[in-house]
Amino acid sequence: MSVIASDSITAQADASMQGSADTEMIDENAPRPVYGAGGPEFRALSAREINGGDKYRKVRIPPHRYTPLRNNWENIMRPLVEHMKIQVRFNPKTRMVEMKTSENTEYQGALQKSADFVRAFAMGFEVHDAIALLRLDDLYVDTFEIKDVKTLQGDHMSRAIGRIAGQGGKTRFAIENATRTRIVLADQKIHILGSFQNIKIARDAICKLILGAPPGKVYNQMRNVASRMNERF
Repeated sequence: MSVIASDSITAQADASMQGSADTEMIDENAPRPVYGAGGPEFRALSAREINGGDKYRKVRIPPHRYTPLRNNWENIMRPLVEHMKIQVRFNPKTRMVEMKTSENTEYQGALQKSADFVRAFAMGFEVHDAIALLRLDDLYVDTFEIKDVKTLQGDHMSRAIGRIAGQGGKTRFAIENATRTRIVLADQKIHILGSFQNIKIARDAICKLILGAPPGKVYNQMRNVASRMNERF
C-alpha cells in the first residue's frame, strides 16, 4: 500500500509541474542576451535606467538673483537642454529652478552637474564662469564665512571685506588670476569656484587678508604662486 501511495503522489506532483509550465507566460518582447565568443553580451543601460527612472532637482533662487536669472535665462537653459539633455523650468510660485531627467538623458551625472551649475549662478557667479562646472569634472564651489576665520563685528567686518575686495576689486582679481579661480563676495560669505588645489591656495590668501595681513604682502605671494603655476603648465 505504501508503494502505491508513493507512486500516486509522485504522479500528481509531475502533473502539477507540467500544468504550471504550460500556463507560464513567456514575454517575447523581453530583451535577451546575445551570446558571442566571450559569453553573453547585454546592451548598455541608459542613464535613466541606471537611476531607476526620472530624477528631480530643485535650486532656490535668492531674491537678488531674480533679475540676473531673467536676463540670462536663455544662456542658462540652452546648455542644460541641448548638452545635458535635462528638462528645466523656473517655478515663479516657489522661486525655484526645477530640473528633471528625460528619456534623452545619456550621462548619469548630468542632473547633479546641472544642479551645481544653477546653484553656482544663484550664489553670484557669472554664467560663463559657472558653466565650467558642466564641462569639467574636477571643479567645485567652496563656501565659508568671514566669522569662520575670525570673529569680527561692525567696522572691523567692513574693513576685512574691503581688504579682500581691494580698491576697484584689485585684490580679488589678483587672487583669481594667480590661482585660476573665481571668487564671489556675498556680504559675509565667500564663494570660490575652482579645482581643489587652487581653491586651497585662494582660501589661504583670503584668510591672511581677514587676519590683517597687508595687501602688498599678499600681492607678492600671489605673484610667486602665479609664476610657479605658469612654470608647471
